[in-house]
Amino acid sequence: MRLDLRTILSQPGSSLPFSFSMDLSQLEWNGSRPAPEPVQVSGTVDNEAGALTLRCKMSAVLRLNCDRCLKPFSREKQISYETLLAPELEREDSDDIVLLEDGCVLDAGELLREVFLLSLDTRYLCSEDCKGLCPGCGADLNVEPCRCQKQVDPRLAPLAKFLAPED
Repeated sequence: MRLDLRTILSQPGSSLPFSFSMDLSQLEWNGSRPAPEPVQVSGTVDNEAGALTLRCKMSAVLRLNCDRCLKPFSREKQISYETLLAPELEREDSDDIVLLEDGCVLDAGELLREVFLLSLDTRYLCSEDCKGLCPGCGADLNVEPCRCQKQVDPRLAPLAKFLAPED
């Protein structure tokens, strides 16, 4: 979505509200497609004493796989974002200010797509206390106990016999 800010650029105190749906269904993240449904975006661009400020909220329902137990689950994701906009920059190294195209156009779709991507976590868990899978037998430790036979280190086998209770 491209926003033409010409109407508010020269009018301090003015505001331009916007809302749109952002399709990120083709986005791949850690081997899955976390946003099969559109991300809802709403916000405003405000001219505050000649300075343009973008404020918005994004919400989506993410469809994920737990990184410990691999079970699929859903989680709502809410993102708030705010930044300054400028028709031109005096210094090119200003990372916290977004430069407008042609001095008056903001490609909100592209900007907010990047913001959404950068806000995704590197790891998702179905719950904070997820126990995951046993690396030996593959049992889901949230549902069942480990089925592995306890292996005795061969170097400690004589000690295990010594400590074993006699019948």
